[in-house]
Amino acid sequence: MSQVIDFIKTPIEELYGVNCFSNAVMKERLPKSIYKEILAVQASEKELTLEAAEVVATAMKEWAISKGASHYTHWFQPLTGLTAEKHDSFISPAGDGRALLEFSGKELIKGEPDASSFPSGGLRATFEARGYTAWDVTSPAFLKQDNSGTTLCIPTAFISYYGQALDKKVPLLRSIDALGKQAVRVLRALGNESTKHVFTTMGPEQEYFLIDKNYYDARPDFMLTGRTVFGALPAKGQELEDHYFGAIKERVAAFMRELNYELWKVGIPAKTQHNEVAPNQFEIAPVYTTTAWATDANQLVMETLKTVARRHGMEAILHEKPFAGVNGSGKHNNWSINTDDGLNLLDPGKNPETNARFLLFAAAVVEAVDRYALLIRSAAATSANDHRLGANEAPPAIVSIFFGGPLTEIFENIADGKPIIHWETGEQIKLGVTSLPALPKDVSDRNRTSPFAFTGNKFEFRMVGSSQSIATPNTYLNVAVAQVLSEFAGKLEKASDKNAAILEIIKESYGKHRRVVYNGNGYSEEWVKEAERRELPNVRNAPDSLSILVQKETVALFEKHAVLTKEELESRYHIYLEKYSKQLNIEAGVTVDIAKRQIFPAVTTYAGRLAKEAAQLAAVGATNIPQAKQTKRIAELAAELFDEIGKLEIVLAEAQEKEEPFIQAKTYCEKVKPAMDAVRSKVDALEKISPKSIWPLPGYEEMLFKL
Repeated sequence: MSQVIDFIKTPIEELYGVNCFSNAVMKERLPKSIYKEILAVQASEKELTLEAAEVVATAMKEWAISKGASHYTHWFQPLTGLTAEKHDSFISPAGDGRALLEFSGKELIKGEPDASSFPSGGLRATFEARGYTAWDVTSPAFLKQDNSGTTLCIPTAFISYYGQALDKKVPLLRSIDALGKQAVRVLRALGNESTKHVFTTMGPEQEYFLIDKNYYDARPDFMLTGRTVFGALPAKGQELEDHYFGAIKERVAAFMRELNYELWKVGIPAKTQHNEVAPNQFEIAPVYTTTAWATDANQLVMETLKTVARRHGMEAILHEKPFAGVNGSGKHNNWSINTDDGLNLLDPGKNPETNARFLLFAAAVVEAVDRYALLIRSAAATSANDHRLGANEAPPAIVSIFFGGPLTEIFENIADGKPIIHWETGEQIKLGVTSLPALPKDVSDRNRTSPFAFTGNKFEFRMVGSSQSIATPNTYLNVAVAQVLSEFAGKLEKASDKNAAILEIIKESYGKHRRVVYNGNGYSEEWVKEAERRELPNVRNAPDSLSILVQKETVALFEKHAVLTKEELESRYHIYLEKYSKQLNIEAGVTVDIAKRQIFPAVTTYAGRLAKEAAQLAAVGATNIPQAKQTKRIAELAAELFDEIGKLEIVLAEAQEKEEPFIQAKTYCEKVKPAMDAVRSKVDALEKISPKSIWPLPGYEEMLFKL
């Protein structure tokens, strides 16, 4: 029988990880030799054997069944950006009317879901249905529990019959290996012989809105697109700045409490929660962990946010810009590079040797972000994020790095061959990396306007959208840094004087790529002009941004590091363009539907009522009748609305007829979106002069301030 846990009364230390088949659980349930083998597989030191898989499968099955599980699933992340699962029961007929509960090593290692109906961008034809899921040993299995029962979820990769990546996990794992390989080369060249494995770590901060479920259900735009296509701003928004870090309302606190317990049960280290800047906007952040598990965990966070919110009569909104005129929601991607022997390669050191290593790896990130800015920008290129980037509380579409004063000064002086002054003593330091002093723990201030900010021992990539999988941004970042590290390693391996080589590499690299470092206000118009002067790219929409994926240089980069082939990159290019067009097609359709079937009838009926009242007053000799003036204004706006709806329908039909994916996406971007905005401007103006009693949709005031 499943163990029922009272999460309110159960101590956190007893609750944490109870539904996660973690390494700690495996250590308890597996023979020592098998457990060591799994650790070696996780570290990419050896291949998983079927014999070991059989033992793990038995232990995993017994653990899951003891907690009430009847089914298992290979849980994977197709190119929809969501997760997918096909459930199989543990039951196997015994032939005599009885059933056995079985789960083999083969079933653990490999599954076979139908691959024909998932987006493949031409990698698979509809009639080519075979696809495989393969166990990702680096992420722990976990249990999903709801009113229907308990299911064992096994994180997996998803590939085609011919081995092509059909998901977001395979490229991520490949990119982690690619970066790790090049980082180890650099460390070996620096004399480090102890580190065997280098990997990236991740701690995504997830922003979201909460609204009452009744309001959500009354908004077709929310239900079908995830955002409001109409909505006039209330008299009060976020201008008083009274919501950020404010006291959490009791209803929200109860939701957050249950959310934390649900996440803790599956081993997700939810740590921080608070009110965000916009009304009814919030954030949850976990403790950082390995990137593969952090990616899986974030998918679970998004799913759990919605599930738990509904239990509390609310809806969690993950769209990047659900409300026009107030802050959008991002997902701050806190990325670092770590080793198996406990080093954070982006942590400023306490002695000259570790400082040299830190500056070298930090310089590699600077060069990677500058050289591959268009690729990194494309990682956040979605129709939803187009509404957010450059708006409230979001970085612009210009990729730049924030270092802060002291660290920037060190790099600038190295690049320019100038003396370095110790910021505490004021003494001059001899030029040379090995003579640098220990860097302070907080080597820089924080810059909330930078899309790529150094925050002490990691970089925070703030462009990522709140509804996105973090797999793609981290894949692109990993492969970009891997390429620069490979070049650094080549130079170091040939150098006879390592210290001189380190200094020369930093000097040359930062000198060429310092243009990407900007410590000022990334939201300002001054920065847009300055970025243009520096010749930094400013790609303002997703279709243009996605074009980088099929350029020759991008293909060569990904193929060199065995992360994605040309065909796999082309498939993603077409999938993402198609998704962009489909999303805007839905939004435009919803805009037309609500405007024609709800807004227009409501306001014209109201105008007719006002006109009747005005006529009655005029008949008894009244003059200067307010109803007559209101009727005229509503009639004018309604007529303009009707015209704008017609224009939207024309350009929408034009976009739907386009066949080439890029041209279609650009048509939606350049023609359909402005036409939708024009319809919205009329609807929002009508909402401002109409009584709430006749307006068919819940307004911003209710959704943003009532919980």
